[in-house]
Amino acid sequence: MSGIISAVGFCNHTGPGDLSTLDASLRAVADTGADACEIGIYAEEIVAGGRIIEERLKRVSAIAGQYSFRKLSLHGQIVSNFMDRENLHLQKRVVRAMLELCDRLGAGVLVHHCGSAQLAEGENAGDLDRMEREALHEMAELAKGYGTRIVLENIFTTAPGQYRQTPSEVAATVRAVGHSHLAALIDFSHAYIESSYKGLDFRQELRAMAEVAGHLHVHDSFGLPYTMKTFYHPAEATALGIGDLHLPLGWGDIAWEDIFSELTFLPDTTLIMEIDSGRFAAEQPACLERARKLADLVNTRAQAA
Repeated sequence: MSGIISAVGFCNHTGPGDLSTLDASLRAVADTGADACEIGIYAEEIVAGGRIIEERLKRVSAIAGQYSFRKLSLHGQIVSNFMDRENLHLQKRVVRAMLELCDRLGAGVLVHHCGSAQLAEGENAGDLDRMEREALHEMAELAKGYGTRIVLENIFTTAPGQYRQTPSEVAATVRAVGHSHLAALIDFSHAYIESSYKGLDFRQELRAMAEVAGHLHVHDSFGLPYTMKTFYHPAEATALGIGDLHLPLGWGDIAWEDIFSELTFLPDTTLIMEIDSGRFAAEQPACLERARKLADLVNTRAQAA
């Protein structure tokens, strides 16, 4: 595959942190025929206090080195947050370590979540935006030295009164930083949920992100915010259609073909399906086939332009 979307694949199934499931999880992705894989490196005990544990890295390198994915990416900390005033120095220390891991494992992309915070007295959203943009520029400069791209992922509001950028505002952050080693990451389901929560035009939010997006997270949902959060089994949330469900393509109501018939992205974009392989392994082959057709919609249109 070549063109705007150059590789399609899955994230791996994260384990308990002892590397016991890493090999099997990468093999499961490879066995689907995917040409891209995103490792949830945040879930493995490989960084301590911002330092890489070398013995662990050797084991990860030996495991990952068995697989020849065309594109490899690492998912950084779920709690990564450059609007975290108190812990910003720790947050940056971990991202530095993650970028080094990208370099040493041959991963060209590091996924980084956009920031959030409760506004302190006398503080405004612009102060948080500036904090995040300065940190992103600093990390993008480091990423440049490694030949790695940081991709800033849009998330949805998770608490009342939380300041969280909308998808179009995440795109504005990427534009404002203006660094060649920083791009946006569109998580379509996250954008859907946030658009529903804030009364935004979902498709317009995607359009705002697309032209600065170099990485895609694809999984289905119904775009319903968390009006309830207690479920005794994930299947209950699926049945209700509530929240960030990470469903196979077609299980939710996102209009995938319409979206990919319209949008284009940065060259050499990777499409990663964040579909729970523990629950939906049987559905992954069909999802891969459909995702490749979505990529073809983008690539064929770009070639004809």
